[in-house]
Amino acid sequence: MGFVIATTKRLAEWTIMDQLIDLLPILIPFAILQLGLMVAALIHILTHKHYRFGTRLMWILIALLVSTIGPILYFILGRGEAEEEEDE
Repeated sequence: MGFVIATTKRLAEWTIMDQLIDLLPILIPFAILQLGLMVAALIHILTHKHYRFGTRLMWILIALLVSTIGPILYFILGRGEAEEEEDE
């Protein structure tokens, strides 16, 4: 009886693994997009000093911890206007 239960658990695990493997073509581009957005947001946050809302630390934490939505929120809400350089 124990052998049947162990075999059934293994089959269930393989089924889940097979489903994950089937989803990889969707998950890999999504992970690359997420990483690219996060890197772009972090570069922009670290190279600019002015933000519409919040501080640099707040936007770094949001970009890192809120997954894909964090960098998008930064580009929509937090990104400050570009400063115009004045020629003197």
